[in-house]
Amino acid sequence: MDKPVTVSRQPYPLPVKKGEKVFWCACGRSKNQPYCDGSHKGTDITPVAYTAPRDKIVFFCGCKHSGKGPVCDGSHVQVKEGKLP
Repeated sequence: MDKPVTVSRQPYPLPVKKGEKVFWCACGRSKNQPYCDGSHKGTDITPVAYTAPRDKIVFFCGCKHSGKGPVCDGSHVQVKEGKLP
C-alpha cells in the first residue's frame, strides 16, 4: 500500500465558489498542490472530489493525513511532532 507524501505542514487556504468541484491531491505527488494533476497514477492512492457548498475559504490539507479528507483537521501538528510519517 502506497503512503502519501507530506507536502506541507500547513493547510492551503484557498477560495472556492458555491458548486465548484475540485480534486484534492491525496498522494502528495502533484506539482499543482493542493489539487490533483494525475501524478498518483501507478499508486493505489486516488484524488478526492470536493464540491463547495457555498462561497468560502477552504483550508485544504497539505500534510495528507487529515481524517476529514481534503479539509484540514489539524493533523499537521502531529506530523510536526513526528507522530505521523
